Amino acid sequence: MDTGDTSPRRVLLANPRGYCAGVDRAVITVEKALEKHGAPVYVRKQIVHNRHVVRELEEQGAIFVEEVDEVPEGKLVVFSAHGVSPAVREQADARGLNAIDATCPLVTKVHREAIRFARDDFEILLIGHDGHEEVEGTAGEAPDRVTVVNNPEEAMTVEVRDPDKLVWLSQTTLSVDETMETVHRLRERFPNLQDPPSDDICYATQNRQVAIKKVAPEADLVIVVGSANSSNTVRMVEVALEYGAKAAYRVDYSSEIQQEWLDGVATVGVSSGASVPDVLVQEVLDELRDAGFGEIETVTTAEEDLVFSLPKELRPSRK
Repeated sequence: MDTGDTSPRRVLLANPRGYCAGVDRAVITVEKALEKHGAPVYVRKQIVHNRHVVRELEEQGAIFVEEVDEVPEGKLVVFSAHGVSPAVREQADARGLNAIDATCPLVTKVHREAIRFARDDFEILLIGHDGHEEVEGTAGEAPDRVTVVNNPEEAMTVEVRDPDKLVWLSQTTLSVDETMETVHRLRERFPNLQDPPSDDICYATQNRQVAIKKVAPEADLVIVVGSANSSNTVRMVEVALEYGAKAAYRVDYSSEIQQEWLDGVATVGVSSGASVPDVLVQEVLDELRDAGFGEIETVTTAEEDLVFSLPKELRPSRK
């Protein structure tokens, strides 16, 4: 991709970006399950929301299904990082499936909060996107107690049974700013609305948004690597535009970068969603380098060192 433009052009590479601890754990879970049990290993839904990762695991012998009734009786199934409802676990048990749970521990935390607040007779306003697997799993823990609030606009119209026994929880991969705007509007209507005991939006989602906020004001263009069904990736594109990027696009692969995006551009911001392996970002950087963006400056806003242990079924046995 050669523009013929010889003016200085640079890339601002956001850090943190890419894999978070929950995604890393989920992908390794499938790989270890294949090593230990051999192919095929069935996985309910995409293990993480990334086309490239799913394709690579398929090549190793993973079979992705929508529901557990597609898994032959008695076989091994892995639950994705986004979590499942009790009803799905019951369906797996009824089919005699050997289930390994790769749910991100930070999602599990939200599930436990939903269970506890429902047990204490609270109504739960779950801020998140209807139909997202994580929201379905969390809501399934207390279906008669949970109402999903999709955005700040819905906060103005949602009806509750008892405004004095009300708590909000959230999907872990949302826009921090939009979520807090939703909470603000809910609290204006329901002053006794309680907060979750700790922040539900995961550290990685927040860190990636903070980094892109730092990059966006200086960028003529922001490219976020990640898949269309990745909530945290889509949010990063929105955040980039909100914080000053002149344009922002999401791509799965470097081959999707269009020449016209780069016309007249001096500075490109680059980041990636929490389920994206860094090899895809490196390919984007190579593409941009070929287009004349030879200077790469890393913009770091946080350091991440969190690691989650594997599901107990896959941990090395102690001698």
